[in-house]
Amino acid sequence: MSVFLPGDDDTVVVVTPKKQRSPQRTGKGVPRYNVVLWDSDGHTFEYVENMLRELFGHEHEQCRELAKTVDAEGRAIVLTTTREHAELKRDQIHAYGKDHIEGSKGSMWSTVEPVA
Repeated sequence: MSVFLPGDDDTVVVVTPKKQRSPQRTGKGVPRYNVVLWDSDGHTFEYVENMLRELFGHEHEQCRELAKTVDAEGRAIVLTTTREHAELKRDQIHAYGKDHIEGSKGSMWSTVEPVA
């Protein structure tokens, strides 16, 4: 698009705006990452369910299913998101604190991995 502006002495000035870049689209082109929660004998089902509800906002039944998956398979994907968000959630799991049971030495372990 060009804009024509009248100048002095019947001169016409043509102003062409610079081409602007489109903003980066989020969606298909943005890499996705999984937040993986790893099994731990030092944590109860109640602890895992409460942590998932508080940190991720999962519904009660989803928390229960994820806790069962972690126990049975040794790990569970608790969220798939952008890298920065996944790293934040991993760090929140690490900072959540230990369980109330004897033998709990701290928070559960979590990692971030790219979606295959």
